[in-house]
Formats: sequence, C-alpha cells, structure tokens
Amino acid sequence: MHLPSALLDAANRLSNTVSRLSFSEPVSYVYNPLEYAWEGHRQYLERFADRQKRVVFMGMNPGPWGMSQTGVPFGEVNLVRDWMGIQAAIGQPKKEHPKRPILGFECDKSEVSGRRLWGLFSSRFPKSQDFFQDHLVINYCPLVFMEESSRNRTPDKLPGQETNTLFEACDQHLRTCIEALNPEWIVGVGGFAQSKARDCLSDFDIRHGKMLHPSPASPAANRGWAEAASKQLLAQGIWKE
Repeated sequence: MHLPSALLDAANRLSNTVSRLSFSEPVSYVYNPLEYAWEGHRQYLERFADRQKRVVFMGMNPGPWGMSQTGVPFGEVNLVRDWMGIQAAIGQPKKEHPKRPILGFECDKSEVSGRRLWGLFSSRFPKSQDFFQDHLVINYCPLVFMEESSRNRTPDKLPGQETNTLFEACDQHLRTCIEALNPEWIVGVGGFAQSKARDCLSDFDIRHGKMLHPSPASPAANRGWAEAASKQLLAQGIWKE
C-alpha cells in the first residue's frame, strides 16, 4: 500500500476507536484532532510521510494550541503554515471548552512546546523537505484531555481502567506506523513517550533514543531547551555535527 495511505488508514482506525471511549472526572472535555482537524493531519502525512524514515520522534499527546489547532503533531500554527506550507480548514470538537477554543489557522496563541520543537528542526533544516527526508514526528495518543477549569490533563494521569483500551489502540497504531516507516531510531520526546515506545516496540529491531520534552512546565526545558536537545541528539548519534 502507498505509505501515506497506510498511515492515514491507521490514523483513521485509531480515531474511530478512541472517539468511542469515555473518561470520568476530573476530565470534562476531550478533543480529538484526528476528527475535526483531519484535513491538517491528512496534508501532513501525504506531504511528509511519503517515504521510510531514519528517525521518528514521538510525543505524548496534542497540546491546546498546537495539534489541537492544526492537526499536526506539536503543530504550532506559524511553523506549520510558514515552514511546512500546510494550510487547512479546521472544524470544531463535539464539546468545546470556552477557554480553549479551536480557531484553526486563525489561532494567534503559540504552543510553546511546538514552537521549540519545530523551531529547532527548522533552524537546522531551513527547508522543511530536508528535515522530512529522514525524519517524522508523531504522537502516541491523539486525544486532548481537559478539566473543567481548562487545565490540561495528560494521559499518564488518567486512571488505569480508562487507559487500558486507550493505550491498546495507541500501541497498535504506533506499531503500524513503525512497521510502515521502518526507522532506525524511535526518539521519545519526554519520559512518558520514551517508556511507551520501549514497551510497545520491544520486539522491533529499532534503536531507542530520548529527548528532553520542550514543555514550559519542565524547569529544565526553560534553561536553553534547543541547545540541550541538540546535545542529546548528537550524543546519542541520532544527529551528526
């Protein structure tokens, strides 16, 4: 099967599975960008997942001002539009928090994690096609979880009985992606992603790397994240000087 088509089919299956799940308090809102922001995700995979990769970076789940708005993992609006050249019509989640509106490419808020991650990649590879020649970025979980206050709740904070089916679907999707992309490296962006990759891909012939998460919630990330992340990638041999 055509590689982007295989990944789009996998993403569609994942979306259909997780959209049927329910989550209890304190989760009050759940966004699924693979539904309402599908056009952005489709463009991303069709444009940049057209060949097997040497390195796949994997994050945890979408943020409210990144993939939630664009359908692209860590998808800070300006970098998705200006560096990747993606522009898409974005719909609305079934239930929207008034403090976390989905404005798509009209969103004027910047996702710090996405700005840092894609900012690093775009500074090293001024032309996006040069980065995507060997690299791709994916997320483990496609859903955004929010409390009534609008506070973000990450998948690792959900109770075990709610994550069983969720993580089973995410694991299957990850395995499908790695089988199709056949990378040398899977790089976890943050500890949760790294641990999920190790558990899920234990029987794959793949090298596991790690990368400091760019979230501003991490004190270490606020002390020169781009330099620290570059040093990690160079030290592991994922990038070369």
